Amino acid sequence: MGMSSNEDWLARSQAAVWHPCTQMQHHAQPGSPAYLPLVPIARGQGAWLFDFDGRRYLDGISSWWTNLFGHANPRINAALKEQLETLEHVMLAGFTHQPVVELSERLSALTGGALGHAFYASDGASATEIALKMSFHYWRNVGRPEKSEFLCLAGSYHGETVGALAVTDVAIFKDAYAPLVRAATVVPSPDFRLAEAGETPADVARRAASALEKHLERHGERIAALIVEPLVQGAAGMAMYDPEYLRLARQLCDRHEVHLICDEIAVGCGRTGTFFAHEQSEIRPDLMCLSKGISGGYLPLSIVLCSDTLYAAFLDDSVARAFLHSHSYTGNPLACRAALATLDIFEEDDVIAANRSKAQRIGDALAPLADHPQVRHLRQRGMIAAFDIATDDPHFSRRFYRAALAREALIRPIGNTVYLMPPYIVGDDEIARLTQAIQGALCEALGR
Repeated sequence: MGMSSNEDWLARSQAAVWHPCTQMQHHAQPGSPAYLPLVPIARGQGAWLFDFDGRRYLDGISSWWTNLFGHANPRINAALKEQLETLEHVMLAGFTHQPVVELSERLSALTGGALGHAFYASDGASATEIALKMSFHYWRNVGRPEKSEFLCLAGSYHGETVGALAVTDVAIFKDAYAPLVRAATVVPSPDFRLAEAGETPADVARRAASALEKHLERHGERIAALIVEPLVQGAAGMAMYDPEYLRLARQLCDRHEVHLICDEIAVGCGRTGTFFAHEQSEIRPDLMCLSKGISGGYLPLSIVLCSDTLYAAFLDDSVARAFLHSHSYTGNPLACRAALATLDIFEEDDVIAANRSKAQRIGDALAPLADHPQVRHLRQRGMIAAFDIATDDPHFSRRFYRAALAREALIRPIGNTVYLMPPYIVGDDEIARLTQAIQGALCEALGR
């Protein structure tokens, strides 16, 4: 057997690679209910991934929410090949280049010029830390250093570096590192699964906003910023909420002079039905974080966009008042060019309108699941669909994942929440395949 088989690559990977978000022992326990198969991937094409033995898997979660227009997209490929012949990298300290300038201008235009300055990094957690540091440093620069604390929503996820963990409220990621973390204050989530009898999603949003108001009335003079995942809290199990919360949060942040940071890393780039999720509340944040889909799923890239007011507070003869944050690959030309090609596809293919139609077909396909006796809270926001499973089985997510892989589908639940977040190029036949895989995997995982 040559070195191009699954078996060989599995052995080499297990010996040398430490995989993220994984208990590595679970990869080495076939037959255990906790077993997590390690899948070697040889290539990707469109919405499909292919292993070294020729099996294929329909990428129902966009490879951790990054891949917007399919694997090996010819238009993004062509842009990267062209960029490779021109400039692969140059440091952004003291230098600039065409892709980073054009990308910054186009992103600003997408905010109507409200967020006119772009700062670059490589991943979502870094973007979170940049936004937090910018807010903290802004208040220091304007003579209000007491505004140094942060607020986040219950169940929030903004990354796993030490700074980002300060505003992440998912215990499994945070608890082990609690002694290292300067934790933010957690305020109630507007997650509409928390509705009390007779409440609408908007009622839940107003109730959560009322709790935010009470906290700001007591402590607003110390709060630098509130950070939120607009409309959908991903790692909380695709917790969805009404846009009313963002409208009210924006008003409260203005009243109490608190920055509003929108983490659009997972929900931006068309995922929720508008290019930026916060647009559905008709507001603009003071700071916005982008990553994941912005490069089409091709290269690590993250961006923090900020307002003119915030940017101006750092302009001074003193270097100490500058924003002294850097990454070696900040504004990498290849990553920026991938992002520009991604934005071109949005414009040329009228992707937002196409997604709305596709989201309707996904919703229609999943609708019968609402009748399943163990399905709870079937919900959808644009191209994100999810439901919860009522089960006490601690291994449900792994059982489902294995069963879906056996049906040629990559669908990886978050705890007891099964979700779909497919590439935007997914077709009707592939939507049907994903739906069938979900139905079959659900029966197998629940032993029905």
